[in-house]
Order: sequence, then structure tokens, then C-alpha cells
Amino acid sequence: MNELMSQAVDLMIAGMGFVFAFLVILVFATTFMSKILLRFAPPEPVTPASTQRAKPKAPKSVDPDTAEAIKKAIAQYRSRHKK
Repeated sequence: MNELMSQAVDLMIAGMGFVFAFLVILVFATTFMSKILLRFAPPEPVTPASTQRAKPKAPKSVDPDTAEAIKKAIAQYRSRHKK
């Protein structure tokens, strides 16, 4: 039984060592590829400074019928959603 446990521990250490080594190699490989891409990639285009957009202009006056319809719709909404 003692020999079997010794072999199990050896196998576990070997497996964990291989996984650790693979992960270390993977980290270095991705870092290396990232540096290569940054060196040879075209520069990012310069974005122009944001300018203020003109707000859409509302009509100067609202039709009285439209205003009345809006008032009725608001009143109906408020009557249905009272707390």
C-alpha cells in the first residue's frame, strides 16, 4: 500500500508540474505575440474632438388640438397609475 501511495504522489506531482510548465509557456507566448502585434500593427486613427450637436428644433407653437390630446393622455395615464 505504501508503494502505491508513493507512485500516486509521484504521478500527481509530475502532472501538476506539466500543467504549471504549460501555463507558464502559454503566458510567455501570449505576451510575446502581443508585443509583436503592437510593433507591426498600424497606428490607431486619431479621432477628432467631439463637437456639440445642434439640438433638433421643436415647433414654435403647438396646435391647440394636439395640446389638448396630450393633456388628456397625461390625465388618463396618471389616473391609471395612481399609487
